[in-house]
Amino acid sequence: MDTDGHEPMTRLPITKTPKPYVGGAFIRSESGRTYPLADARGNFFAHIPQCTRKDLRNAVEAAAKAGPGWARRTAYNRGQILYRLGEMLEARRLEMIDTLVRFGVAAGAAAREVDAATDRLVYYAGWADKYEQVLGNTNPVASPHFNFTVTEPMGVIGVIAPDAPSLLGLISLVAPIIVSGNTVVALASERTPYPAVLLGEMLATSDLPGGVVNVLTGFRKELLPTFATHAHLRGLSAVATPEERKALRLGAAESVKRVHFSELTGAAWFRDEAESLYAVRDFLEFKTTWHPIGA
Repeated sequence: MDTDGHEPMTRLPITKTPKPYVGGAFIRSESGRTYPLADARGNFFAHIPQCTRKDLRNAVEAAAKAGPGWARRTAYNRGQILYRLGEMLEARRLEMIDTLVRFGVAAGAAAREVDAATDRLVYYAGWADKYEQVLGNTNPVASPHFNFTVTEPMGVIGVIAPDAPSLLGLISLVAPIIVSGNTVVALASERTPYPAVLLGEMLATSDLPGGVVNVLTGFRKELLPTFATHAHLRGLSAVATPEERKALRLGAAESVKRVHFSELTGAAWFRDEAESLYAVRDFLEFKTTWHPIGA
């Protein structure tokens, strides 16, 4: 009993309402649909917004609007922003570890995944002001011209994240795309979307401009056809089954978009092969410029 002699009231905990992150804001699905998410013990955890094709189209519009400003940022500044995001993930390390454990990842493996995701952000932040010197070139030509090959971002890229590792897989696909000035519309893990929701919260309070990274939740079977055929998505980076790959390739052929499928599985996401300058190159255009000598 309390000091007044009354039985204390049972307090219900205030649970979080997960929301996708689009255009710098947290949204609900335009359809209002959700699906229940259970934790590793089978207990109800939250209702996850079931994003629709319209949500995807809205996210592409937000990414396209943010693209020119993000591409105009200096390479050094983009590197600073990615590094800052790594700092924020480090600061919320324990929360993210607890989240992964709640959804079935062993404690040691969860700590390893969060640390690897943080390190991956820092890795690509380091490439921000260096990839141009490695991938670009000064070309010898048989005429009185300077001939340069320089890189340019492609634009809006769609990302289909793996179910596991849900956090590390998402960051490993997104980071090399945005470091060069592209923007992203990403579909989080269908099975374990909540770590991506937490990442969206970090994006919202980071220095990353709204719209550069947009994170949707929902069912792959509903959204993959639109990812494949949307004309304003200039590329796709995906982890997909053979059937999904076929559908994505066929849809992408209609709009002539570049498609890259990750072959990483299991522990390979943690190894050196999961981070590479060539992951940055996968979504760059190369432009060659001629300039007369002496002009």
